[in-house]
Amino acid sequence: MKTLLLTAFLSCALLVTKAQNSKKMETNQQDSLAITQALESYYFKGIYEGDVNILGSIFNPGTLLFGDVKGQPYAKTLGQYLDGVKNRQSPKDSGKPFKGTIISIDVVNSIAIAKVHVKMYAFNYDEFLSFHKIDKHWLIVNKMITDVTE
Repeated sequence: MKTLLLTAFLSCALLVTKAQNSKKMETNQQDSLAITQALESYYFKGIYEGDVNILGSIFNPGTLLFGDVKGQPYAKTLGQYLDGVKNRQSPKDSGKPFKGTIISIDVVNSIAIAKVHVKMYAFNYDEFLSFHKIDKHWLIVNKMITDVTE
C-alpha cells in the first residue's frame, strides 16, 4: 500500500513539474516572439529610416551604449545616440545596403539578451542588446556594439 501511494505521489509530482516547464517554455517562446517583433518593427526599422521616434520607443530612457567602432572606444547616452541618428543621412535615403539580422534571443524571466548583426553603410556591426520587460513591454536597457569584418 505504501509503495502504491508513493508511486501515485511521484507520478503526480512529475506531471505537475512537466506542466510547469511546458508553461515556462511557452512563455519564453511568447517573449522571444515579442522581442523579435520589437526588433523588426522598431529597432531595425528606426535605424533604416532614421526615424528617432520609432527607434526611441524601443529604448528605456536611461539606456547607455558602449563598445568600439574601428578600434575606437564608443560610449554614448541614449540622447547622444538618437541625436546622431537624427542628424545623419538614413540608410534608406542613402540607397546603400542595410540589413538587420537577429542571431539569437535568450530570455530568463523578465530579462533577455539579443545578439543581432546590422549591416549599414560600410559597417558590419555585431550588437548585444539587453532587454528588460517593463510594464509588459520589452525595452532595450543597454546596447553593446562592435564593428566586425564580414
